[in-house]
Amino acid sequence: MFTIEHEFDATVITLVDDGDTPLQEDVIVTAFAECVTVSQYDARRDEVHTVTLSPAQIRDLGAALDLPEGAYKVDGSSVRR
Repeated sequence: MFTIEHEFDATVITLVDDGDTPLQEDVIVTAFAECVTVSQYDARRDEVHTVTLSPAQIRDLGAALDLPEGAYKVDGSSVRR
């Protein structure tokens, strides 16, 4: 399950683990114009861990989801090995 909220300066997507146990904490993806953050609460340490990705890293991640093992470079609208 997930939710999408459009705020003034960002789009916030919350991924809720509603499957079988053991369940994981929610993952919050916040997309700003200049970066995307991915955050998740760590109950063992009682803190939130956040990773910040550039727009280019998000583009590469999207391309990588459908490719086999290897090293690639996104060049304009094409991906090459």
